[in-house]
Amino acid sequence: MTAPHWDAEYDVVVIGAGAGGMAAALTAKIEGCSVLLVEKTDRVGGSTAVSGGAVWAPLNAQSARVGHPDSFEKVWTYLRNTVGDAAPAGMQQAFLRHGAGMVDYFEKHTAVRLVARSYSPDYYPDREGAAFGGRSLDPATFDGRELGAYFRELRDPLPEFMVLGGMMVNMTDARHLLAVTRSFTAWREGMKLVLRYFADRLRGYHRGTRLVLGNALAARLFKSVIDRGIDYWLDTPVEKLDVSHGAVVGVSLVRAGKPVQVRARRGVVVATGGFPWSEELRSAHYPAPTGPWSMSPQGNRGEGIALAREAGAVLGQGHTNPAFWAPVSILQRPDGSVVRYPHLVWDRAKPGLMAVNGAGQRFVNEATSYHEFVRAMYRSHATVPTLPAYLVCDSDFMEQWGMGLALPGGRPRDHLVKAGYLVKAPTLRALGDALGIGGAALQATAERFNAQADQGRDDDFGKGSTEYNRYLGDAAHQPNPCIGALRQGPFYAVKVFAGDIGTAVGIACNENAQALDAAGQPIPGLYAAGNDMHSVMGGEYPAPGITLGPALTFGWIAGRQLAQAAPSHP
Repeated sequence: MTAPHWDAEYDVVVIGAGAGGMAAALTAKIEGCSVLLVEKTDRVGGSTAVSGGAVWAPLNAQSARVGHPDSFEKVWTYLRNTVGDAAPAGMQQAFLRHGAGMVDYFEKHTAVRLVARSYSPDYYPDREGAAFGGRSLDPATFDGRELGAYFRELRDPLPEFMVLGGMMVNMTDARHLLAVTRSFTAWREGMKLVLRYFADRLRGYHRGTRLVLGNALAARLFKSVIDRGIDYWLDTPVEKLDVSHGAVVGVSLVRAGKPVQVRARRGVVVATGGFPWSEELRSAHYPAPTGPWSMSPQGNRGEGIALAREAGAVLGQGHTNPAFWAPVSILQRPDGSVVRYPHLVWDRAKPGLMAVNGAGQRFVNEATSYHEFVRAMYRSHATVPTLPAYLVCDSDFMEQWGMGLALPGGRPRDHLVKAGYLVKAPTLRALGDALGIGGAALQATAERFNAQADQGRDDDFGKGSTEYNRYLGDAAHQPNPCIGALRQGPFYAVKVFAGDIGTAVGIACNENAQALDAAGQPIPGLYAAGNDMHSVMGGEYPAPGITLGPALTFGWIAGRQLAQAAPSHP
């Protein structure tokens, strides 16, 4: 067999410039490999850049310092009580054994800085082994100006994570901005944000350079890629993995419209973000109905998974959910463009909002995790139409909290009503009729909900009954920070669909992030990370950051393994 003609040679080629891909590229480079990072889009950051940015890394060195000493036995008990056998025990244990080391490694060798949350309950706080803080970390705020001219190559965050047309905000920032007229501290902090943002725009930046959430994490990884001198090629789709004698030895890609073959002496990592925008794969793996409701970048169409399967890899088995779910509302703009809003942590848990199905009945604890909310949608839909479902609130709630794209504080909403995104009516009965779910049914549901809210409890679904619920509620609203009555008209509703923030089905891998073949054996030279790897959580969602934590950890593991691998001989 004639050896291929290589146009370029590297020790390692990484496909996909999200957290998993950049973690693998950085680690391999730091450990002495030459590395090429390729990205099919024109931006760096992938799903990470548009995410909330939380990283679940139990047993990290900061846990005890923020008041939550942890142990392997405790967190392993929690995983058994949430993930169970939905993912191989060895993969779960590998993640726990290496996650803390990954955090330390990137802290020492890169610009990545993660800060443990002093209070952030796991999503099932009543299950044995759960923690109320310490396990989830957030990326430290990053100054985008440190990227210089490369700032424009960083993927922009979701517009919903920005205000004033380009200023990023997290939950703390949002609370300050909503309270600027009621608190001097809030006014001072809010003014700092606004003045910094306008200064950025006056300097010619296309958006604010104060980066938070997942955009800060992507920026910190990207800054490290630049600092380490890693070659990266944008607008470069990979067409196939080159295989010789059963080993992956290179990639065939297209750069500037021309075919290019690149040898990967030690191996290739696929980390292209899963398949949430592949209609074919969604239809094959998602429950029905499904649709184009993902919050992931639309470039995430499963190419990495397809490449790996063509090279002999197989999909993992044994998951409970094919995706990580989130209820998503959708605005159709007059120009035909679409805006998707993920109802993650801001509105659903607040007092004065209830969710109903197509019969005008509640079906879920509205303050549960976004993943569990959509699971409840599918369960309800088996007997009553619940796809879509409806979030309902009154005028007082709207003015204080807003709902989805409808902002609080008297901001304009008529355009959302006109577009059909927001439904408004003077009474609950009229709202139910306008939604086509029955005005009398919605009125009756609200009356029962209100009677319980007046007592500060939810006997039907337990809204506000867990530490996680209350964490996202309104602490000033007592006795239950999550439940309040809907009485003040006009009333509003937003339609939500069974969306996702990424896929859980991916390439089966072992504890070393090596892709496996149908016989369960590692394919030489082929690794996976991020959502291209079959979920180490088995499609369960135990806590904030359970996608980025494993993505970074197994990207790091892959990079270390590649640095130790023997060069291939095509």
